[in-house]
Amino acid sequence: MNMMNSRIVGVGHYVPEKVVTNHDLEKMMDTNDEWIVERTGIKERRFIDHTKDTCSNMASKATKMALERAKLDINDIDLIVFATITPDYMFPGSGVLMQRELGLDKKTIPAIDIRNACSGFIYALSIADQFIKTGMYKTVAVVGAEIQSTALEFSDRQRHISVIFGDGAGAAILQATDEAGKGILSTHMHADGTFAEELYVKDPGSSRKQGERLTKEMLEGLSIKAHMNGNVVFKHAVVRFMEVIQEALVANKKSKEDVDLIIPHQANLRISNFIQQKLQLEEGKVYNNIQKYGNTTGASIPIAMSEAWAEGKIKENDIICLAAFGSGFTWASALIKW
Repeated sequence: MNMMNSRIVGVGHYVPEKVVTNHDLEKMMDTNDEWIVERTGIKERRFIDHTKDTCSNMASKATKMALERAKLDINDIDLIVFATITPDYMFPGSGVLMQRELGLDKKTIPAIDIRNACSGFIYALSIADQFIKTGMYKTVAVVGAEIQSTALEFSDRQRHISVIFGDGAGAAILQATDEAGKGILSTHMHADGTFAEELYVKDPGSSRKQGERLTKEMLEGLSIKAHMNGNVVFKHAVVRFMEVIQEALVANKKSKEDVDLIIPHQANLRISNFIQQKLQLEEGKVYNNIQKYGNTTGASIPIAMSEAWAEGKIKENDIICLAAFGSGFTWASALIKW
């Protein structure tokens, strides 16, 4: 029996309506537009309206757009793989909430949640790819969705974190194809837990004394906020991004000239520019939209992929490379023939 390949047949995204500019942040803490743009490339980001936006309903909206573009029906989905580190509840995961939101609860399709932060979408894509290759599922919704804004502290002590993140969701619909050399050609995943505490949120963690999982001191301190050692993250990111992109090219006997578009996780415009310079790629070969959305963690790649497709930058038979690096440390890539 020939093993099936999986192919992305539709992409979609959803971002909240509320636009928060760097000038808006200037009013909340000691920062300014020039400082933020110089260090991150970000000009604005989207924040949810907590009265109507949830992680799972943003994901549902992104999925509906992807299905519409793929000319498929909601009931065609037979598996959900949901990447987020900001679920609506501590448990269950947001995958089942999205299943219910889409009306797929009657069909009782499975939902898998992935907690791999910035690399989450590519990890989720790889998992979906394996399920399709084995023939277990035929149409998989792969989603990345994040709400970071409600965890941010707009103060001077957290300004290096709070200027970076935004909210949003992106989705890709994967289907089986028997067309040789088409679809997801390969995925590559790595992790190094040595650096787990260089980019993490410590509390509330389960490995605390009984009654001390969430204390008043924690709520007033920084352990429930994101901690990031920016220099360490940047130094590792630029190395791992290059390694995992090259790994994908070598695995498929491709050169950088064969790639039509690289879509990196939107962590920092400086990292994307570094990749472009190191690979000596012409302008337009690396897609960026961090300028208007900030870092949306697991949602950044599918949002960027959806926008790139809508702008005509992803076309039939194009070779697309996805790459990500983030908390864990984890990093991953995927090479796709569209």
